[in-house]
Amino acid sequence: MKKDILQFQNVKLIYHTKRGETTAAENLTFSVAEGEFVAIIGPSGCGKSTLLSLAAGLLKPSGGTVISEGSFGYMLQKDELFPWRTIEKNIFLPLEIKKLKEPEHRERARALAEKYGLKDFLQSYPAQLSGGMRQRAALIRTLSTDPDILLLDEPFSALDYQTRLNVCEDVSEIIRSEGKTAILITHDISEAISLADRILVLSARPACVRFSHEMDFGEVKNPLRRREMPQFSAWFELLWKELNG
Repeated sequence: MKKDILQFQNVKLIYHTKRGETTAAENLTFSVAEGEFVAIIGPSGCGKSTLLSLAAGLLKPSGGTVISEGSFGYMLQKDELFPWRTIEKNIFLPLEIKKLKEPEHRERARALAEKYGLKDFLQSYPAQLSGGMRQRAALIRTLSTDPDILLLDEPFSALDYQTRLNVCEDVSEIIRSEGKTAILITHDISEAISLADRILVLSARPACVRFSHEMDFGEVKNPLRRREMPQFSAWFELLWKELNG
């Protein structure tokens, strides 16, 4: 049995503003196991992205405890590649920020890029790549420092539907091939079902975990194949009712 790499124990978060205080999360309790891919869905405005900030330590809980046993990599809604840097230099950026200057760090980042289809684009600029290729480069950039846990904040939402399906497949393959733990925030139920080992359904604010579901696709991890399986529509119907019930 794999150990828990991230734990939320009765976490509470209160925002203080000039108008008063807002409770964003309360009694938020769940754990994520090493190597697990967890998707988190919930009503709009319930604080899904806030949860990632709590996990990474960017926000401190007002109550309860967040326990992490790993380092984090963050992948945002847009690729946020610097247009004046080549793809290779964009991928190296986290290494520069963390002052990881040893040659083996750059060699590992370059090897990841070559392994996952960016070999011929390392000297290109972001504007020369498709949206899907840029998002793949953004994931390789996130992986360049070898984080233990990937925090994915709606990373496909800026893409058109067809590109989104293809990039989902790419990201799933890369994360699982590299054996990474991943937490995906998404408003797309189909996306969550196609990618995750487990789905957490949050309540409206203040957020807590209302439901937790283990996906029953057996050894099938490929997102497109999952969408073709008979239980996919049953999961969609159940999760839709839980979100809107």
